[in-house]
Amino acid sequence: SLILSFGLAFTRYDALSAPEWVGLDNFKALLDHRLFATSLKNSLFFIAVAVPLRVAAALGLALFLHRRRTGVGATRIAVFLPTVIPDAAFALIGLWVFNPLYGPLNLGLTALGFTPPAWLVDPATAKLVFVLMSLFQIGEGFVILLAARSEMSPELFEAASTLGCTRGQAFRYITLPLLMPWLLLLSIRDIMMSFVTTFSQAHLMTQGDPYYATMFTSLLIYEEAFDHFHFGLASAMMLVVFVGCLLLIAVLAALTRRMRHGSD
Repeated sequence: SLILSFGLAFTRYDALSAPEWVGLDNFKALLDHRLFATSLKNSLFFIAVAVPLRVAAALGLALFLHRRRTGVGATRIAVFLPTVIPDAAFALIGLWVFNPLYGPLNLGLTALGFTPPAWLVDPATAKLVFVLMSLFQIGEGFVILLAARSEMSPELFEAASTLGCTRGQAFRYITLPLLMPWLLLLSIRDIMMSFVTTFSQAHLMTQGDPYYATMFTSLLIYEEAFDHFHFGLASAMMLVVFVGCLLLIAVLAALTRRMRHGSD
């Protein structure tokens, strides 16, 4: 359980002998850990780039597809479909698409006359692969925002149009404030889920390479616990990540409240 894992953060435990209480030694060890700071930077980069893009993409598609017209049903299914693909299968698809030699993406870029990047082989672009892949699995957020937009009364927008509001003004002063609680919920969910999604893909696709450019915190925790049997140290990492997530969520909630008060 979560409480047990947090308790192990203050012990030295290798799953072969009884836990030994060490106090804050595991947290002190994190300060000198050669990969922990790198993994935090990689995870924060993913959160800072992927989460806003995922929420924005889900919002844009929900607003574009909320009206019923020809082909909308099939498009909605196409948006949601990648979300149900298992992580392992999705990672294998990513390995094929972003293969620098025979991947369809680089073949297409070469045919168009561009110099294709090395993607997973280059530390400068490896993290971007995971960001791009995350943008295809936004089905859950899309469905939530689509339902929220569909529940808005058309009379609100008719009244705004009568008063001379443009579409941009209607979005800023009606649509966005009404969707803000859902956008906050999705942002919080994506921040927490980022540590899960990056693990499975990084573990299967790169194992932290090249040069630790894709060594995310979740992958490092797994390696410390199950490769090196440093369960106490891994639990300390998890506790730091948990507290960091809470702080990020608190900052996000505070910024959202300030934006809502500013719009009022």
